[in-house]
Amino acid sequence: MFSLCAGRALQIQAFDAAAYAAEAADQMTVSKPLYAVRGRITDRFGDVLAYTEPTVMVVADPTMIMTNGKFDARQTDADRAKAATAPGLIADILARHLGGDAATYLAKLTVAGSKYQILQKKVSSATFSDLSKELSEQKLIGIYRVSAPTRRYPNGTVASNIVGFVNEEGKASAGLELALNKDLAGKDGKEVYDSSPNGKIPLGDNVLVPAVDGKSYATTLDAGLQWEMEQLIAQQVRVGNHLSATALAVDVKTGEVLGMANFPSFDSNDPGDGQTADMGNRAITNAYEPGSVQKTLTFAAMLDSGLITPDTVVKVPSAIKSGDYTIHDAQNHATVKMYARGVLAKSSNVGTVTLARKLPKATLINYLQSFGLGRKTGLGLPGEGSGSLPKATMADYTRDSVAFGMGLSVTAIQEAAAVAAIANGGVYNPPKLLKSVTAADGTTQQLPTAEPHRVISAEAATQVAEMMEQMVVHSVSGVFTVDGYRSAAKTGTAHRLDPACKCYKGLVTSTIGFAPLEDPRILVYVVVETMNENGFGSTLAAPVYTDIMRLALPRYGVPPSTTPSAKQPLYV
Repeated sequence: MFSLCAGRALQIQAFDAAAYAAEAADQMTVSKPLYAVRGRITDRFGDVLAYTEPTVMVVADPTMIMTNGKFDARQTDADRAKAATAPGLIADILARHLGGDAATYLAKLTVAGSKYQILQKKVSSATFSDLSKELSEQKLIGIYRVSAPTRRYPNGTVASNIVGFVNEEGKASAGLELALNKDLAGKDGKEVYDSSPNGKIPLGDNVLVPAVDGKSYATTLDAGLQWEMEQLIAQQVRVGNHLSATALAVDVKTGEVLGMANFPSFDSNDPGDGQTADMGNRAITNAYEPGSVQKTLTFAAMLDSGLITPDTVVKVPSAIKSGDYTIHDAQNHATVKMYARGVLAKSSNVGTVTLARKLPKATLINYLQSFGLGRKTGLGLPGEGSGSLPKATMADYTRDSVAFGMGLSVTAIQEAAAVAAIANGGVYNPPKLLKSVTAADGTTQQLPTAEPHRVISAEAATQVAEMMEQMVVHSVSGVFTVDGYRSAAKTGTAHRLDPACKCYKGLVTSTIGFAPLEDPRILVYVVVETMNENGFGSTLAAPVYTDIMRLALPRYGVPPSTTPSAKQPLYV
C-alpha cells in the first residue's frame, strides 16, 4: 500500500505535475465581462428620454451555501454547523434588503444540486451594496450579482415611437435605440483573475480590459412640446373614436423636427404591454394618399414654371371627365370662374385638374421628386417608407389624380418636409432628428445635415404661401386662425386604403400650415385616420393643428405678425 501511494505521489508531483497545475490554474481562473454603460438619448434641451440605470441581478449558489464553500471531505464540524444555518440567515437578510418573503428565498437557497438560482432582477447597485455588506459581516457566502443594467425611459410614452426600446434581454428593438445601437451600446471589457471559494486571490493573476461606454445622442425633439402634441392628438382620437393620429412640428429654417407625435402609442418602459400596431412610427412608416394638401405642391410647380399666376382666371365646371371617371368637387356647384388663388383656397379638384393639364407630366414628377417625394428622407429611423410616385409616362387620368392628391402615396414626414420648402422660400431642408453626439470622454460634436437644395423660386414660394393664406382668411369658422399671427394652411381629405381588405375604407384627413407668413418659422402637420366617412381635414385635423401652432410659436419666441392679412378675391 505504501509503495502504491508513493508511486501515485511520484506520478502526480513529477511526471504529471504540469498537467495538474494547468488544470488547477484553470479551475481557479475566473473571467467576468465588464459591461459598457449604454449612452443616453435626450431632447434638444438636454431632458433625458432614455438612460441606463446600473441595476444588477441577485443570484445564489445553493451548493456553495449548503457546504459553506467546501466539499464534504474538507468540511469540519464548524463548517457543517454553519452550512446548516446559513440558508435561513441569508433568506432573512434578503427579505430585509430586497423585500418579499424570507420563505420564498429559502426555497431557492436550498435547491439540491443547484449552483444558480435567480433571486431578484433589476436591483439597484446601492441596494446590493448594502446587502453584500451585511452578508460579509456575518461571513455568509454564496450570494453574488450579475450585472444587468436596466434601460429607463423617465417620460413614459413621450416620444416612445421615436426613441424605441431595449427589451428584457438587453437587445435594442425599435426606434433610435435600434438605429444607433452600435454607438449607444459602446464596447464591453473583461476582467480575468484568480479566485478561491472565498473570493478573489489578492496576489493572483489579474488582467483588466476596460469597457468603453456608449455615445450619447441629443435629438432635435422638444420633450415639452412633444408631450403637448401627444395629449392633443390622443384627445382627438378618443373623443371622435378615430383610428389613429399623427402630428409633426418642424422648424422650416433648419428642417429640425421639434415634435413627432403618434397615437395610439406605447410605453418604452413596458413594451410588452403595447399593441404591435402601435409600436411603430406612423409618421415615417405609413404611406397614404395625401389628398388636397398635395395641391400646394402642384400649384408650386405651375407657378414656378410660369404657367399661371395667382390672378390667372380659370373656368371651373361642375365636373370634369378623366379617363373612365368623373372628377367632382367636394361641394356641388354650377360652372364658375375662379382665380387660381381661389382654386387653391377653395380646394377645387376640378379647377386644379384643369390648370394642371397645362403642365407636362414629366415636369410635374420632377418637381415632386425635388420636393422629396418618392424616396426616404434619410431621417435616420428604422422602417422609414419611401411612398410612391408614378412614372413620367403615366396615363393622363393618373396625372389628373396626382394633381389633387391621389394616385401617389406619401409619408407624413415627406409631406411635411415638402411643404416646409415652400415656407422656407422654396429651399428644401432634409428633415433632421439628431442634433449632436457626445463621446464617452465628454467631447460633443454637432451632427451635420444633408445639403439643402432649391426647388422653386422665392417668388413662387411667396405666391403659394399667400394663396394658402386665403384659405385661412376666407374660412367662415375661423378654425385655422392662429391669434396674433398671419398663417398659411391647407387641408386634405382622401380615401383610406385599408391594408386588411386592400380596399378603400374610411378617410385620411389632414391639415398642414406654417406661420408667421412674413417670415415662416414653424410648420405643423396633423393627420387623422378615421372610419367616419363624413369627416374632413377642416373638422378633424384643423382644430389640433391650430392648438399645436398656438403652443409652438410663443414657445420659440416667434414675434407676432406686424402686418394685417390681405383678403383677396377668389371668384371673378
